[in-house]
Amino acid sequence: MTQSNPFVPASFGGRFWTLSEADEGVVRELAPHLGGDDLLSRLLAPRGIGAAEVETFLNPTLRALFPDPASFQDMIKAAELTLDAIVDGKQVTVFADYDVDGGTSSAILTRYFRAWDREIGLYVPDRLTEGYGPSAEAFRHLKETGADLVITVDCGAAATAALAEAVNIELPVIVIDHHLMGKEPPECAALVNPNRADDTSGQGHLAAAGVVYVFVAALNKVARERGIAPDGGLPDILHWLDLCALGTLCDMSPLRGANRAFVKQGLKILERGQNLGLRALADIAGIGKIESVYHATFVLGPRLNAGGRVGDPWLAAKLLATEDRREAIALAERLHAHNDERKAVEAAILEQASVEAQKQLDANPETGVLIAGGEGWHPGVIGIVAGRLKDRFHLPAIVIGWGQGLGPVAKGSARSVHGVNIGDAISAAAKDGVILSGGGHAMAGGLSLEPDQLQGLKDWMQAHMADFKEERAAAKELKLDALLAPAQVTTETYDKIQTLGPFGQGAPEPVFGLRNVEITHTRPIGENHLKLTVEDTSARIEALVWRCLGTPLGDALLQRGRVHLAGRLKDNEWNGRRTAQFEVIDAAAADTGG
Repeated sequence: MTQSNPFVPASFGGRFWTLSEADEGVVRELAPHLGGDDLLSRLLAPRGIGAAEVETFLNPTLRALFPDPASFQDMIKAAELTLDAIVDGKQVTVFADYDVDGGTSSAILTRYFRAWDREIGLYVPDRLTEGYGPSAEAFRHLKETGADLVITVDCGAAATAALAEAVNIELPVIVIDHHLMGKEPPECAALVNPNRADDTSGQGHLAAAGVVYVFVAALNKVARERGIAPDGGLPDILHWLDLCALGTLCDMSPLRGANRAFVKQGLKILERGQNLGLRALADIAGIGKIESVYHATFVLGPRLNAGGRVGDPWLAAKLLATEDRREAIALAERLHAHNDERKAVEAAILEQASVEAQKQLDANPETGVLIAGGEGWHPGVIGIVAGRLKDRFHLPAIVIGWGQGLGPVAKGSARSVHGVNIGDAISAAAKDGVILSGGGHAMAGGLSLEPDQLQGLKDWMQAHMADFKEERAAAKELKLDALLAPAQVTTETYDKIQTLGPFGQGAPEPVFGLRNVEITHTRPIGENHLKLTVEDTSARIEALVWRCLGTPLGDALLQRGRVHLAGRLKDNEWNGRRTAQFEVIDAAAADTGG
């Protein structure tokens, strides 16, 4: 199916639906590897997984997929320098980004050093006053306070000026990063980044936590070759695979290759609750045990990020590294409180930004980008708001905030749809002098500008985005993996589908269609969610719709009647009884397509 002949041409959510078509030959090849199950074979076939890859896909192991540390440019060099510092008792500081990927990366290194009976220093920049990544001022501060070696994690690869200052003050810096960078690496003691131009590891999809996890394996490798080890033997890095999995999931790294093994095996360790900080955070969040990708990504992740967004940027790294139960509880409580604050700030800004975005669409339905800005809009949440606008309106979105206490200039964050490279657009705007600075990658970007440059940015972006009509139209596609009847929305079907997991970036959870079903009951729940009773002649089921009240989708569903539904199967347990629910992501009138 294509846009010219969609399964559903227009939904309540403003999208068109297509139905995935599986190659029958591939389905037949896959079936024996999937217990002869036709549904699983049809779900897997369009994802490019052939019979030769299916076993590794279903059962990804570290033994089969762990990268060779020596294949990374500078990895062994960085390990040798770090091991020298450990053996010589030098003062080493890890410079970490303030998000989950940075926090997990720093915690892995902290725990590795402790295994050698060494403490590593920690530095996390403040989002408002220092911005992203290392600065010359931060390196000078670390030098003055006695650092002999700095290891940056999840940042640093593009910090050319800061690294030049580090060379100038004779402060050795090892950069461990995964972000895109220029062709010429900056001067430093070692730069480990699978996305540097001369790296041949083929591991550019790793999160920083994944690169750091390979790095501690390299440290063990070098130590083994030298015949040295701490008193308890070389650290067993398997104990920290939970941190690697968490960083990988929260950074939305694609779940293929080594990442798939990191997450599949790391979730098992997360479930054991060995990390005191994560266990405390899970308890305070009300989930008790970390059992799923959802728990890691959407329960723990936002709380760990909350410190860097609206509070103390050091909290997450400290929580993930602590081995003191009382400290873990105290830090977890602070992060939980910051997350509540973040949600309130985000909701207020989202309401204002949504109104502004709708006005832009009403004035120009063919607009190619939504740009909303306001005084007092906190830089720590504008990226989340931009993502919400992108998801709601299926257009690239840029959200900008400025004001007293929020930094010297306005800060913007952008999120894009597939096919429209927002990072390139922002870089071009900076080059043309429309904004002060900015850049990013295809799906996200950041920028700095003076508030009085906002209208000029809107005009420039509208002209630039006019060439992406086909890409914007394609972004409204919702691909259904298969059609189900309500009678198939069962725990048995749910469990069967989970054998294809873990799901995440690059390995999306299957989306199913329920054709021509009747909504017989609706009930608002929470602040803006909706619970439905849905039925046909085969069965009656429950369905949930998140954040829909006050939107065209929510308004249409409240009318009840017959509809097509698109969504995912979810597991629900209440009072010891387990059922499957249908989580609706879109709907369409029953007389539309199908």
